[in-house]
Amino acid sequence: MNNAIFNFEQPVNEAVKSYVPGSTDRKLLVAELEKLSSEVMDIPLIINGKEIRTGNTGKVRMPHNHQHVLATYHKAGEEEVQLAIDAALEAHKKWEATSWVERLSISLKIAELISKKYRHLLNAATMLGQGKNAYQAEIDAACETVDFLRFNAHYISEIYNEQPHSEQGIVNRIEYRPLEGFIFSVTPFNFTAIASNLNLAPILMGNTVVWKPATTSLLSNYILMKIFKEAGLPDGVLNFIPGQGSLIGNSVIKHRDLAGLHFTGSSSTFNHLWKGVGENIGNYKSYPKLIGETGGKDFIFVHPSARPQEVATAIVRGAFEYQGQKCSAASRAYIPESLWDTINQRIAAMMEQITVGDVNIFSNFVNAVIDEASFDNCMSYIDKANKAGDAKIIYGGKGDKSKGYFVEPTIILTQNPHFITMEEEIFGPIMTIYVYKDEDFEKTLHICDKTSPYALTGSIFSADREALNFACGILKYAAGNFYFNDKPSGAVVGQQPFGGSRASGTNDKSGSHLNLVRWTNPRTIKETLLPPTDFKYPFMKEDKCH
Repeated sequence: MNNAIFNFEQPVNEAVKSYVPGSTDRKLLVAELEKLSSEVMDIPLIINGKEIRTGNTGKVRMPHNHQHVLATYHKAGEEEVQLAIDAALEAHKKWEATSWVERLSISLKIAELISKKYRHLLNAATMLGQGKNAYQAEIDAACETVDFLRFNAHYISEIYNEQPHSEQGIVNRIEYRPLEGFIFSVTPFNFTAIASNLNLAPILMGNTVVWKPATTSLLSNYILMKIFKEAGLPDGVLNFIPGQGSLIGNSVIKHRDLAGLHFTGSSSTFNHLWKGVGENIGNYKSYPKLIGETGGKDFIFVHPSARPQEVATAIVRGAFEYQGQKCSAASRAYIPESLWDTINQRIAAMMEQITVGDVNIFSNFVNAVIDEASFDNCMSYIDKANKAGDAKIIYGGKGDKSKGYFVEPTIILTQNPHFITMEEEIFGPIMTIYVYKDEDFEKTLHICDKTSPYALTGSIFSADREALNFACGILKYAAGNFYFNDKPSGAVVGQQPFGGSRASGTNDKSGSHLNLVRWTNPRTIKETLLPPTDFKYPFMKEDKCH
């Protein structure tokens, strides 16, 4: 028995590789891009460590070249969903009893494998399957995934070391049990790191998981699953079941042993799952924990004291990196009248330099949106702006899906702070700007706060500290991640724990101890060293003076 007391020190964030021309990393990445592009991967289900091929298949295609099939995947049916649940429940018995140090050792090995052995493969899969350029893939699939794994090890050691006070004659302790049952993980297409963390955060706390990955991220997600197995994750602890969301979700939600849901995706899907839990609440062994990060309508608010070049850069980067397909992407901006002309000129200079196209051409800043449904959705909002009397498109506005799902980075200028593209989530490369009168700074802050049902991210630009603090107060509940003089995207694990409230989710802050502790079912244990032997208390004795 190993009686050592472990403490995982806080790590440093994984260094971001540059992939500059001629570098070894760039050559290795290009080689993986070419290899993955030259083959069609076969993606099975993985249940209890075994590959299962159902014969009911679908295709994984490149967003920038939708005729190019990257993989064929097998879909789970009701039978496979039940097998996955059974496997998770059976594996729970051994996994929850496994030392937390052993669990974290596996996660740290996964981090090393991704950082060193499979970095370029995972990045290439994210580029080709999810439409990310080299930099966006690097900060996501490699760096953020590794950061989640390493920082979680540190946070978990802190959680387990937090114990209650014991008085003389009494020994108190808290046992951080996993939840009783299995966890249902539903992961999105847009971040490989989220796909990893939504599974491994509960797993590291001793839980077992049934994983429904997004169809459009299956290439990278399947590679993740194989890396987890190589690192020694036991069979049944994580069960990988691609397939139709409604079929899988309906089967899982009805199961009496559902212990929790870990979700990232649309608000409508999360609402549907939450409603399903409510309808089945009398059937469960325990109340399931529901942890979700959903939509966003993220803003950039500009004070008259702001520096125009900084604002213009934040708008272009915040709105158009990864085609605006980040839940934290900037999609609305409030700019004072006195700065608008200057900021607009700076934006124009940047927009002229942006190129849109294939992820294999590293100079392209913008690539394809994820699929045809996303393309059509983006173009429908552009069409609304073209037909509106109180809005106009000042940059972009075109799209072409003949080969890939390409939408030009588009900026809409509106006279109406409640124009539809100021209020509704689009999830594409579309930014809407409202120009307000300088004297209406406070009034417009209140408009910003009340405009959208979401409350994920936002930022304020100002050179005036008093204005920053004033805006921060009014926008207190408008964003779970709020930025001073920066774009509202790009949260880093260990630095800016991520999550929002209102219609943006449960704000359980991934990338910190706050998310991890949600996957525990603590038990307090009190041991009395010398138990009492008489039921009477001292106050019950008679007063002999009377």
